[in-house]
Amino acid sequence: MAHSVSSFEHADDVAEDGRDKAIALARLADEKQAEDIVLLDLRGISTLTDFLVVCSGTSTPHLRAIRKHLADKGPDIAGLERNAIEGNEESQWLILDYWEIMVHVFHPAKREFYALEALWGDAPIIDWLPGDLAGN
Repeated sequence: MAHSVSSFEHADDVAEDGRDKAIALARLADEKQAEDIVLLDLRGISTLTDFLVVCSGTSTPHLRAIRKHLADKGPDIAGLERNAIEGNEESQWLILDYWEIMVHVFHPAKREFYALEALWGDAPIIDWLPGDLAGN
């Protein structure tokens, strides 16, 4: 008799897959020396997205480099599809929307002003390691 996967087991697999993709995006940001990278699990809290990656760049060129790297390499992550890129370096707040994961790249002053981590303060923080520390 064939083994069938319950919808709950499938949902858990999908959730772990989304979590892994969020970690992969955080690692891409880390490759460009993004600072203070935080991953939030918004499942069950937000209908907008499942995961939020928040990070900082220290200058306009740094913001540009992080955004370009995420935009160029993010679609290489299996099953990840980019929906939109919003903002520009001059605004000091860039958003890369990958449907189930949104990446916010801020200049530190804008990040402090908008305080997304405080806004989503009830969201669990996802522990992760940069690629070189994770053995990748």
